[in-house]
Amino acid sequence: MVSIDVSNAYVDFPIFDAKSRSLKKKVLGKVGGKIGTESRVPIIEALHDITISLREGDRVGLVGHNGAGKSTLLRLLSGIYEPTRGSARIKGRVAPVFDLGVGMDPEISGYENIMIRGLYLGMTRKQMEQRVDDIAEFTELGDYLSMPLRTYSTGMRVRLALGVVTSIDPEILLLDEGIGAVDAAFLNKARDRLVDLVHRSGLLVFASHQDDLLLELCTSAVWMDEGRMKLRGSLREVLTAYKGKDPFENISAEVAERIAAGHPVAVKGGE
Repeated sequence: MVSIDVSNAYVDFPIFDAKSRSLKKKVLGKVGGKIGTESRVPIIEALHDITISLREGDRVGLVGHNGAGKSTLLRLLSGIYEPTRGSARIKGRVAPVFDLGVGMDPEISGYENIMIRGLYLGMTRKQMEQRVDDIAEFTELGDYLSMPLRTYSTGMRVRLALGVVTSIDPEILLLDEGIGAVDAAFLNKARDRLVDLVHRSGLLVFASHQDDLLLELCTSAVWMDEGRMKLRGSLREVLTAYKGKDPFENISAEVAERIAAGHPVAVKGGE
């Protein structure tokens, strides 16, 4: 049984030789949280007193402004960051999808990158070999798959990365949004595979600014602010508090239709 248990966890980053406020601001913008001033060495308090327990079947969205700590929390849940204080216990195979470009080499072919990216996400070589044809068909990249990745446009790289990511079978899926650089028709195709990926995963934590994707993929949410959990509850409750308005007022007809058709696991707890 997959699970994540975090208890009173803090993640701090000491900034040595921080000689200017601009450097501190630059670092703070990347990890979230706030700067502690009690020590001679500036400390980025990236996460503060985080306690959360997740079990198989949970579909949790992370919301909050840039720098609120969403990405840092994902890295804590994945085991990339260890808590400075407190504890974090993860049971299950984690597929961390934070940057679609991570694990891809610009000097080798698309086919070779499919293998490398799949291995990075925890799949075996045999599993990836069985998925290559499906990924190739999905990306619609044709002969480009035999060419070095450096010859690809940004949109083509996103297509390749999405093809690999949506082919895996994760126990714990930690997803940081990053799928905006493709054309609308392909994005709709990718969303169908993304929804299917979420349904195949045992547990999902998804950081996003897009209400429609959160509504499709999640049932509950956490509002992060300055490295703290400001609110946790149903997706509708948290989004209403965070946005100051009911998110169902502005959903598109397409998303409403998908929800009604049972695509998402979402909304059931938020009525």
